[in-house]
Amino acid sequence: MDVATYDVAVIGYGPTGMAAAGLLGKAGHRVVVIERWPTLYGLPRLTHIDDQTARTLQEICDIDEAMADASPTVYEWVNGQDQLLLFIPTRDGDQGYPEHNSIYQPDIEDALDRRLRTLPNVEIRQGWVVTHIEQSADEVVITAAPFVDRHADVSRAEKIRARYAIGADGNRSLVRDATQTSMTTYDFNETWVTFDAEWLRPMPDEFAIAKQYCDPRRGHMFMGIGHNRQRFEFAILPDEDPEQYADISAGWKWLATTHGLTQADLRPLRYLRYSFTGRVADRWRFERIFIAGDAAHTMPPYLGQGACSGIRDAANLAWKLDLVLRGVAEAALLDTYEEERRPHADFVVRSAIALGRVANTIDPAAAAARDRAFFEGSAEGPEPFPRLVGRALHDDPASGVMAPQGDVVIAGRRGRGDDVLGAGFRLIARRTAIGALEADERAILAELGAHVIDLDALQDLTGRYEALLREAGAAAALVRPDHIVYGAATADDLSLLIRSAREAFQLREPAVA
Repeated sequence: MDVATYDVAVIGYGPTGMAAAGLLGKAGHRVVVIERWPTLYGLPRLTHIDDQTARTLQEICDIDEAMADASPTVYEWVNGQDQLLLFIPTRDGDQGYPEHNSIYQPDIEDALDRRLRTLPNVEIRQGWVVTHIEQSADEVVITAAPFVDRHADVSRAEKIRARYAIGADGNRSLVRDATQTSMTTYDFNETWVTFDAEWLRPMPDEFAIAKQYCDPRRGHMFMGIGHNRQRFEFAILPDEDPEQYADISAGWKWLATTHGLTQADLRPLRYLRYSFTGRVADRWRFERIFIAGDAAHTMPPYLGQGACSGIRDAANLAWKLDLVLRGVAEAALLDTYEEERRPHADFVVRSAIALGRVANTIDPAAAAARDRAFFEGSAEGPEPFPRLVGRALHDDPASGVMAPQGDVVIAGRRGRGDDVLGAGFRLIARRTAIGALEADERAILAELGAHVIDLDALQDLTGRYEALLREAGAAAALVRPDHIVYGAATADDLSLLIRSAREAFQLREPAVA
C-alpha cells in the first residue's frame, strides 16, 4: 500500500475545503485534498455570499472571475398578502464588496479550482474516498481509495500521512463520525422543494431580488442566481406526502399557479426536495483532526450563511495551522479555533432558525400575530453577528471584528487594500507610532511575518483605514490573517499590544544564540 506524506490533508472539496486548501497552499504547505466525486458539482447550491466571504476568496482566486455573474441583492420578507414585514438591504460594505451578493456557485468553484491547480505543493485527489482515519501523537493516517461506481475500490487503497487533517466533508461527515463527537441539535425541521432554472428571456425586474413569502398557506421564496438564473423554493406542508413533489412536473405546476411561469420562460437546472435543521458539533478539534463547514455546523438557508460560515472556519483555522506548521507557535494555539468559531457559528445557526420560524408559520392566527408584531415594530430582523472573543484576541473594544478593506494608492500602485498592501498579519499604524517601535516589538512582528503599513504613506481613497483608527481612538491596529482585528492601541500603548501577541498567539520563545 503506497504512502504519501503531507502537512495537511483536507477531506472535502466544496467551498470550505477549497478555502482551507487555498489558504494553506498559498502559505507554502504541502496539502492533499481528498474528494469522493471525480468532478466539481457544476450546479448552484449556495447562491449568496457576503462581503466578508468575498474578501477571503479574493486571497485565493481571481475574485473578478469568481464573481463575474454576481450582483448585489436585497432581501424582502412579506406576508401572504405581499405586505412587507422585514427588509434586509445591501450596502457597499467596508470589506470592499456589497454586503449581500447573489452569486453563481460554479463560477466561484471554477476560479478556486484553477488557482489551486497552479500550486505545486497542493495535490487534488478527486474521485477518492476516505475509508479510515486515525491519529497518533505525531500524525494523522488516512486510508483512501478510488471511488468507483459509488463504492471504494479497496484493492487500490493508499495510506496518506499528514501532520494535521481537516474534515470539510459535509453534513454527513465521515471525519466527524470517526471522532464520535456529539451534536447539539435544535428543534427545527422543515422540508422544502428547490427549483433552479435559467431564464430564456431577460430576467424580469421583479425577480431580481430575494423575496421570502411568509404565507401560512405555504411558505415560498425566490432569488436571483447571478443575472440570468433563478432559484424558486416552496415548503412541503406537514400534512403532505413529500413523494407528491418527487417529479419536476409538480414544480412546474406550482410555478404556473404561483408566478404564471412555464417552460417557455425557464430552462430547469436543478430540482430536488431537501430537509434542513440546525446542528452544531460539540467539539471541533480532536488533537490533530479538525472539522469545519457543514461537518461542524448545519443551518437553515434563511440567512444565506452556510458557505460563508464554512469559509470563516477555513480562514480562522488556516493561519493558526500556518504558525504551528512553521514552528512559530505552539500547538495550543489551535485550541482557539473552536473557542472562537463555535460560539459564532452557533449564533448564526440560531439566528437562521429564528428567521425560519417566521417563514414557516402555518397557523393563521399565529401568522396574523406575527404580522402585527412586525408592523408595530415589536418584532425585528436578525441581530448583528457578535464579535469574536478568545485567547488569541486582545481585550479591547476594537478587537474581534473584521478590519476594513478600502481602495488605496501607494508608490503609484492603486487597487484593493489587501492586493496592494499585502494580506497576512498587518500592523496598520501612524508613522510616529511605527518609529517608536523597539527591537523586541519589531522582532515579534517579524516572527509573525507582519506587514507594517504606514498609514501616512498611502492614499486611503475610501477613508476606511483612517476610520478604523479614529473609531478606536488608536494610533495603530494589529490585524490577523483572517482580517480580524487582534487589537488597537494608542502610540503609548502600542508596545504592550504587540508584546501581548506573544502569549496570545502562543509564540515560541526565540532560540538563544
